[in-house]
Amino acid sequence: MATAQVLDGPAAPPRAWCHAPPGHHPAPRPSPSPASARAPRPAPDVSARPLPRNPYLRLFAVPGTRAFTAGNLIARLPAGMFGVSEVIMISAAYDSYALAGSVTATGLVASAVTAPWVARLVDRHGQARIAVPAAAVAALGHLALLLCAHVHAPAWTLFCAIAPAATTPNTGGMSRARWAHLLRGDAAALHTANAFEQAADELCFMLGPVLAAVLCSALFPEAGALAATVLFLTGVLLFAAQRATEPPVAPRTAAGSPLRAPGMVPLLAVFLATGAIFGSMEVTTLAFVDGPLAGPVLALQAAGSCAAGLLYGRARRTAALRTCLAAMTLLMAAPLLVSGTGSLLALAAGLLVAGMATAPTMVTGMALVQRLTPPSQLNEGMTLAVTALLGGIAAGSATAGWTADHAPSPALGFVLPVTAAALALALCAATGVGRRARG
Repeated sequence: MATAQVLDGPAAPPRAWCHAPPGHHPAPRPSPSPASARAPRPAPDVSARPLPRNPYLRLFAVPGTRAFTAGNLIARLPAGMFGVSEVIMISAAYDSYALAGSVTATGLVASAVTAPWVARLVDRHGQARIAVPAAAVAALGHLALLLCAHVHAPAWTLFCAIAPAATTPNTGGMSRARWAHLLRGDAAALHTANAFEQAADELCFMLGPVLAAVLCSALFPEAGALAATVLFLTGVLLFAAQRATEPPVAPRTAAGSPLRAPGMVPLLAVFLATGAIFGSMEVTTLAFVDGPLAGPVLALQAAGSCAAGLLYGRARRTAALRTCLAAMTLLMAAPLLVSGTGSLLALAAGLLVAGMATAPTMVTGMALVQRLTPPSQLNEGMTLAVTALLGGIAAGSATAGWTADHAPSPALGFVLPVTAAALALALCAATGVGRRARG
């Protein structure tokens, strides 16, 4: 106090003292200093507030989660739009579904090769620093493809244009990495978050194709691809802007590729077989229905998966990966059993039932990836899992396409998803992936 008086001079008397009667000495009231007057109020203690009982409401009570989830959902919706939009756009311009399929397949293969490298850069330098420029390059690729199709450029230019789109960042993986960072140490909440992410994937692949088809048919053939590009780039920018929830860059280690982690290669083999389930089921259903109702009927599988994923996220206990794959093998037989009736309603119900095992299996599998992968390589590890799924989808689609052309009945193609599910179960049992992750 003495030092303060020397520096600032004698303190002025409080204003109340100026008019006080003689002999009256009221207690002085300290006046706030300018610094204390400008100090912000302390944040309310949210830890004392009762948390909602619903696990999903508790999940989004974490500060910042709603903002990054909204941006991420906008960025992920185009994942279900690009394929359908570009097939419609190219087939309308060149009158060739074969060319459209070849171009989209080329983009899929290029993405499978490039995605792990983009994810590695994300792990090393941060989500915002890598995702934004990578998304910008990918958006330029989609716009170049749109322009080539619009002006009816030579077919080889389509393959060149789709190549830059391979830099598309794995937005779903980055979102899961944020949950893993925010909820570290809370296994139950992380399980709910993984279930939500899987349900969001299913929702995007339910709504995306429908939105793309509506835009292309109601406006112009390039409308779906254009809208998907705008949504994708906008969503990535919104997601990357949420820096408060972005996980910090982990110190680099000499661990090498996540493929070296014990149990990772067998788990990716299981993901490869699981992807064959999805690819073969999609093509077989399209060949069996063969009409405008094929899309809505196929969307019921995603609807069943979305509902099951949300319920699985509310469960207090998680199932082993082997248990999930066993249930998937049984449920994938439902479309095969009802396809002999020739009823479209029966097939729709069978697909709804078959989809109910998808989300729990994917949630459990992705949780194993998170446990097997070092924290400094989490994005790369999850992207490798997605790459394995894409490879399986491509193999399943090709096998189902050949079966649809050569089998005496399209219904025989429904044997393929059951076979792929049984293969995934056998690989999981033989390698002991789940036991190794738990140990």
